[in-house]
Amino acid sequence: MVEDRVPGEGAPEELDAETRARRDAALRHVRKLGDPVLRAKAVPVERFDEKLRQEIARMGLLMQDALGIGLAATQLGVMHRLFVYRVEPDSEVKALVNPLVEADGDELETAEEGCLSIPGVHVEVERPAQIRVRGQDASGEPVEFAADGLEARVIQHELDHLDGVLILDRISREQRRQAMREMREMRESAET
Repeated sequence: MVEDRVPGEGAPEELDAETRARRDAALRHVRKLGDPVLRAKAVPVERFDEKLRQEIARMGLLMQDALGIGLAATQLGVMHRLFVYRVEPDSEVKALVNPLVEADGDELETAEEGCLSIPGVHVEVERPAQIRVRGQDASGEPVEFAADGLEARVIQHELDHLDGVLILDRISREQRRQAMREMREMRESAET
């Protein structure tokens, strides 16, 4: 979620060579628009073992190297209801397993979102401003908390991935056409 716009990070063209190389290597692991796995619904995690903790650690490193602030397992082709996120650059990576989210009030907010699976595309998406979150941590322990602001947005974005929903599904047909045009132009300019 929101690649290219991480608080405290420069734009991709401003990155030093080492950071750019790590980012490019991490992004090669992320499934891109058109991959059918991005449209599939993930299955609940039932085993909370060392393998799951290793998967979470790997996801956290890939997300950081890709300069993202959220990454769903499905974006790596793993069909687990699991995602990692980190809203502040210096905070620890959080994992949420088998998440459930519900709006906490009627207030909606519109903000720009990007996605590691749809590089270069940023669109305005409307979402509930405050949410209640339930799920499990990496050990299977129940977690429940309220979130708002960027944290609420990231959680909702990553939960969408677990349900096979992309940011392009949350915008108007005209906005989607414009985003696809921009992607095509960006791809064509990169090829020349």
